Amino acid sequence: MEAWLHSLLAALALPEYGLSTVFVVSMISATLLPMASVPVVFGLVKLDPSLFWPAIVVATAGNTAGGVISYWMGLGAEKAYEKVVSRKPMEARALEWAKRWGPPACLLSWLPFVGDPLCAVAGWLRLPFWPCVFYMAVGKFLRYLVYVGGAMWFMPGALQLGP
Repeated sequence: MEAWLHSLLAALALPEYGLSTVFVVSMISATLLPMASVPVVFGLVKLDPSLFWPAIVVATAGNTAGGVISYWMGLGAEKAYEKVVSRKPMEARALEWAKRWGPPACLLSWLPFVGDPLCAVAGWLRLPFWPCVFYMAVGKFLRYLVYVGGAMWFMPGALQLGP
């Protein structure tokens, strides 16, 4: 394995970097920026299996915080839109769907491509904040639990360092 990769993986496994890195990457990946956090969480857990639950909880907290940021961005965008343009009926399917389902729609905030914008749509629609945060957290927790737990179960030899 390349020396630089080994050094990077070793640094991520350190307590002072590992969980904080998981939090930051998970938070950024839940905004509208394209980034994947599951490989980072999986890598840390693979390097130190005793961090499985702490990593799942920290990743869930970071990803939920990113969802909250997207919610606030959507809320701010909606308020700015209201000031600039007179309100017209929104007929986009995503808006109508989120409006119909309300905060439970945020359970799907873990989905690739649509999950993060869904948090922004929840803010845009001014859906109740705390119920949205709750549903975001539940969906994101289940995503990490299934993805990282499944990867650990089905790929026990992945990321083996050393002989």
